[in-house]
Amino acid sequence: MAERQLPNRWLMLTVAMSGQVAGTVFVSAAPFLIPLLHLTRGLSLFHAGLIASAPLVGMMLTLIAWGAVVDRIGERKSIAAGMALITIGAFCAAFSTSYVGLAIFLFLGGMGGASVNSASGRVVVGWFPADRRGFAMGIRQMAQPLGVGLAALIIPVTAENYGLQTALLVPAFLCAGALVLSAILIVDPPRPTRKEAAELGHLVNPYTRDGRLWRIHIASMLLVIPQFTVWTYAVVWLISERGWTTFAAGAVVAGIQVLGALGRVGAGAWSDRTGSRLGPMRTVAIAAALSMLALGLLEGTTLAVSLLVIASIVTVADNGLAFTSVAEIGGPYWSGRAMGSQNTGQFLASAAVPPLIGAAIAGQGYAFGFAIVAIFPLIAIPLIPVKGERTTHGV
Repeated sequence: MAERQLPNRWLMLTVAMSGQVAGTVFVSAAPFLIPLLHLTRGLSLFHAGLIASAPLVGMMLTLIAWGAVVDRIGERKSIAAGMALITIGAFCAAFSTSYVGLAIFLFLGGMGGASVNSASGRVVVGWFPADRRGFAMGIRQMAQPLGVGLAALIIPVTAENYGLQTALLVPAFLCAGALVLSAILIVDPPRPTRKEAAELGHLVNPYTRDGRLWRIHIASMLLVIPQFTVWTYAVVWLISERGWTTFAAGAVVAGIQVLGALGRVGAGAWSDRTGSRLGPMRTVAIAAALSMLALGLLEGTTLAVSLLVIASIVTVADNGLAFTSVAEIGGPYWSGRAMGSQNTGQFLASAAVPPLIGAAIAGQGYAFGFAIVAIFPLIAIPLIPVKGERTTHGV
């Protein structure tokens, strides 16, 4: 097939990214409802955190299954089916009349959102060459902090002024729009036939070849804990401990997410330039441990907000690096499941953050809650398999 007949890879990236942004706004809406649920409606941080974790649990339980679906039927159909489910969940959550129903429909939407994580990553990895893949995946990975930033800017102030229902209708309509775009515009990237893949060894389970995937998965689980701690409790910390208005807190967190998104692009370009995904990932892990420890130790000082900004940027920079590495190691017939496993571990860890870190903060204060999570990136540093890294371009 001639090059001019191929779809524009940047259009593929843009559409895939739009689905990821919309899905992230939905998933992030729940944590940003904590100020309303806790400060206005009187739910404990633990119970508000349980509701906030519902979409994350839904994603966690279905990521590997969606990865297998993507490996089998392709990217476009998988994204469209998942976006349809997340749209239904979002609208039903908006019109739910109980907290139990709210949690159930947030869980359902999270199940649909899991499809976008693996499938959109496959779209980017499949359409971009290896020497541009880190940069492109860094752009795609901007979707998560941008989605969190949009949610931080819109959801808390909308909930405060117009109520829970209106706040949840925002991600519902965003997801509906992304569903239409994905169904119409996404083109599945080419990959070898199963016969060709078998001859090249791409059908062999990559988890049986060596331990790199397992080590990357575990390290990423540990690194996502400080990331979600900051994302989940930054707004409520600024409001309750610093006396900021809801709008000001949401606007600052939204701005931080934009900086974090740019940091992911920079990390991806860095990995292309060095020819390594995992070396930069280890450096980010060191910086994450230091920034969270500093934030915890200095939480009560005038430097705390600046340290919050630094920690927010640093703790998101590793995601694209790990995701790209996992896709490259997994190959064209295992990358969906490998990326699904990658995200399953991350969401397993992140789903535990709202209730458990919330309980720690409630018992010992924000300084303790921020500082304690510095332990996790410290543990991750030696697990990242930098010495065994070898790039695989078979995706």
